[in-house]
Amino acid sequence: MDPARVGRWVEGFADRHGPHTTTAREYGLLLTASDGTTAELYAPPGSPAGVDVAGFVTSAVAPRRIGLLLARKGAVAVGVAEGADLVVSKVDTRYVQGRTAAGGWSQQRFARRRDNQAKAALGDAAELAVRLLLPEAARLAAVVCGGDRRAVDSVLADRRLSPLVPLRAERLLDVPEPRHAVLVAAVAAARAVRIRLRDPAPD
Repeated sequence: MDPARVGRWVEGFADRHGPHTTTAREYGLLLTASDGTTAELYAPPGSPAGVDVAGFVTSAVAPRRIGLLLARKGAVAVGVAEGADLVVSKVDTRYVQGRTAAGGWSQQRFARRRDNQAKAALGDAAELAVRLLLPEAARLAAVVCGGDRRAVDSVLADRRLSPLVPLRAERLLDVPEPRHAVLVAAVAAARAVRIRLRDPAPD
């Protein structure tokens, strides 16, 4: 959810479920309504959790500088966002051969070629991250990743990128093959407040 809409959503939550208590949690806020319904509000990466709804919203909507790293086999998108604006970006796509129906030696040869192509693509991805994200490390509130977790882990395993590892957010964005449009959309997803509703426990 867009952080700017959270305040109104909380008002609607109270209308639907009755007055609620607010409890600060490591992830953000826990709202517990009088009918037993709870809502977990997850602060966006790099945003302080806050102690009440007003503080939570103020922190969530505030502009933050975040890094973005989207990776899937053969494709990577790296960017830096200032608030809702993508201010630095680069997308790189390498060809990675698909699976072959052939068996035996040919299948093994194609598999090795595909693995080598994937490794080369991830190496290029690490180079992009070094060029675009590493110089920004001291100014980034968080690094938000997306795509294939294994591919992202492989990129961040590059020793040169160790300053970015502590900034990595737990949130992993579910994105298709990285393209510029996907990277632009990822900015909003990275800044979004996630809400998890839980119905009252049965008697």
